[in-house]
Amino acid sequence: MNTRILITLPLAAVLAFPAFAQTPSSDTPATAPATAQSTDTATGKQPLQPPSREGFWGRVNPFARKNYVKRQTDPIRDRVNELDDLTATNSKSIKDTDARTQAGIKLASDKADVADQHAIDAGNRATMAQQSAQQVTTRIQTVETVVGNIDQYKASNQTEIRFRPGQTVLSKNAKDALDEMANTVSGQRGYIIEVQGFSSGKGQIAIQNSQKMAESVVRYMVLNHEIPVYRIYLVGMGNAPVASEDAKTKHIIGGRVEISLLKNDLEQLSSNAPAPVTSADQQQQPK
Repeated sequence: MNTRILITLPLAAVLAFPAFAQTPSSDTPATAPATAQSTDTATGKQPLQPPSREGFWGRVNPFARKNYVKRQTDPIRDRVNELDDLTATNSKSIKDTDARTQAGIKLASDKADVADQHAIDAGNRATMAQQSAQQVTTRIQTVETVVGNIDQYKASNQTEIRFRPGQTVLSKNAKDALDEMANTVSGQRGYIIEVQGFSSGKGQIAIQNSQKMAESVVRYMVLNHEIPVYRIYLVGMGNAPVASEDAKTKHIIGGRVEISLLKNDLEQLSSNAPAPVTSADQQQQPK
């Protein structure tokens, strides 16, 4: 009897062990995957659920077959492949975005450089325009001054030539004096030469003699120095009284001619005139 009991107890324990192994553990919540709330993932799919207990051995099966292992790893492999594809797509999108950003930055930089160059050119043109305006203003002021003083002649040089009584021929000293005066006005503008002849005697005879002496001076300057006739004004004063140093008037003895060089501001206007713009200057101007 005791022998039967001893045999029966181990047999019952062996039969009860598989049932106990297949009973879910109280520490692991069976309803956790079902009640778990869905979360967003990179692939947009639900997270993988832990594998359920299967068979006699549960999750750890030392005798697992190939189909069992494949069934457990296929979802993981598929999800990893999807993540690899998603990572490659994101990487490509990032590279494309970076390339477009760099291209946009370069384009903006180029446009900024062009705008800066245009601004510099505009500044240069504005400076040149301001300088031209200042030159024009200065020129206009000079012209206004000259025009206002166009008929105002100032004595610049004066020479006196003496003649013997009844003589109208120029001496060597007289010619040298006229040469010196003529050289000072060579190539100039804005001047006139005033020639006044004085002669001793009375009446028309004195006037005629003084006129002849003045004409000999004018003739020499026109023929020998090519001074235009319209720049020379002569007059025969005859025996007109002249003022002396003691402020008393007196009549001269013999004959003399006074040559006065008078100038206005036309020569100054000519010297202040800007130089004409050449083709080389136009090519150097910024465009």
